[in-house]
Amino acid sequence: MMAVDWAGYGYAALVASGGVMGYVKAGSIPSLTAGLLFGGLAGFGAYQISQNSQNIWVSLATSGTLAAIMGKRFYNSRKMMPAGIVAGASTLMLAKLGIGVLQKPQDS
Repeated sequence: MMAVDWAGYGYAALVASGGVMGYVKAGSIPSLTAGLLFGGLAGFGAYQISQNSQNIWVSLATSGTLAAIMGKRFYNSRKMMPAGIVAGASTLMLAKLGIGVLQKPQDS
């Protein structure tokens, strides 16, 4: 039995709740849509990693996309909420995935 990807599920919850907060505070439907979409993808990626630790592609694509988009938004706005937090969390997820790949022996 594989270990549960708790960090991945936490990341998914952070992204989804950020979208909900953007909607509640500012009435932003794009924030709600993007938060739920990317949070769902991150949750699905965490589920896949929990089933097979080498199945990182959905998590990698999701966290990489959010790191790029929110990193650019943070660079332009210098606002920690929400761009800086999500960019930082996405970068940490990328690092976690990279370290996980380097630590696991690859099957050919």
